[in-house]
Amino acid sequence: MRRAALAVGCALVLALAGCRTVPEEPGRGSGPSPYLRALALPSVGPTPLDWNQLPGRVVMVSFFATWCFPCLAELPTLEALQKEHGPQGFQVVLVGLDLDGAKMLEPFAHQYALNFPVLVSDEPMQKGRSAFGLIPSLPATFLLDKEGQVAGAWQGMAGHSDMSRAVEKLLRR
Repeated sequence: MRRAALAVGCALVLALAGCRTVPEEPGRGSGPSPYLRALALPSVGPTPLDWNQLPGRVVMVSFFATWCFPCLAELPTLEALQKEHGPQGFQVVLVGLDLDGAKMLEPFAHQYALNFPVLVSDEPMQKGRSAFGLIPSLPATFLLDKEGQVAGAWQGMAGHSDMSRAVEKLLRR
């Protein structure tokens, strides 16, 4: 009797294990990657974000704050990259981590009239709960490949030539 119960128990465990769903690998399968989904934030300023156009593009996401001098000093590099590589399928997206959110970022975006979208981070993102995790220093820049996976990252200011080479490499793939 004990053997029969053990056999039935094993059969039940095996049957239930066969019903288990295997989670998809992050960023693979249908739909946009978690990094692209993290950019579903409100945009401010003269250049709106067309979120539906991001999948299939090389995307550079730069986290910044209006009070961060290195962030402001890097803006001309980001604008040049957008101008140079935008027509080939590249998009820069700026994500503002200012605690005052749109109150600070809206006038900033209009004053600088940037050629790429400025997004307002939400509270969970400011606390490090996003696909990008905690942002330890500003500016923090992530380069996403055409599948929306992180292919490069920079902490602090990065040089134009290094960033441009990385973008060109991903655009050729």
